[in-house]
Amino acid sequence: MSDMKLVVVGAGGRMGRTLVRIVSETPGVTVHAAIERDGSPVIGEDAGILAGIGEIGVPLTTDVLAAVVGADGILDFTAPAATVEFAELAAQARIAHIIGTTGCSAEDEARIDAAARHATVVKSGNMSVGVNLLAVLVEQAARALGPDFDVEILEMHHRHKVDAPSGTALLLGEAAARGRDIKLDDYAVRSRDGYTGPRPQGAIGFATLRGGSVVGDHTVYFAGAGERLELRHVAEDRAQFAKGAVRAALWARGRKPGRYDMADVLGLKD
Repeated sequence: MSDMKLVVVGAGGRMGRTLVRIVSETPGVTVHAAIERDGSPVIGEDAGILAGIGEIGVPLTTDVLAAVVGADGILDFTAPAATVEFAELAAQARIAHIIGTTGCSAEDEARIDAAARHATVVKSGNMSVGVNLLAVLVEQAARALGPDFDVEILEMHHRHKVDAPSGTALLLGEAAARGRDIKLDDYAVRSRDGYTGPRPQGAIGFATLRGGSVVGDHTVYFAGAGERLELRHVAEDRAQFAKGAVRAALWARGRKPGRYDMADVLGLKD
């Protein structure tokens, strides 16, 4: 089988450059096109040079329609507004769409679901293998420990991150909620300030830190009477997210249209 041709969107950004590098280093995939927003100062530059791996003959472009012609998939760690547009484009082209974008609204998710009727969509709050394994452990711990243990999720990211809580924190919160057989939206506490009163029974709390160049640091606390369990994941390099995204793309190739996540890719639902 020929190499899977992947379009990297947001290719001039930190994550985009990492994706270009990882795709170029991974057997079975190739960078088919590299997309950037209108007005970007790096339009026309070679994606490989920007990624630090040398010239690969793929200049950054704003012509999305031309970029998708002949492609097998899109790698997308951009912003919600852009992601829903790429989802619709992937649906029209009947190709895979791998989404690492976070901060999507309910309306955005509905549009992605609609696109998944024709595209193979893999979307996750975190593409890392380690984080998705952590989510399984969190679900198991929440089920075993029960409501007598309070759940708190602490996350820290770099100063440039624009959404909070992080997609990963929400992914972990959803895992805890599944373990308790509840809906996260009914029990999530995302902020505390002033006189809050006692902690609500069964709450799943979130705390957010931002600063420096932190790639990603997540800890899930299960706090009981007289004991505490902490499950933690630390991301030290964006390459882990890119590797997971490429793995997801290869998994999605030739698979029937639908909405999937990294637990499907990794076989963690079996």
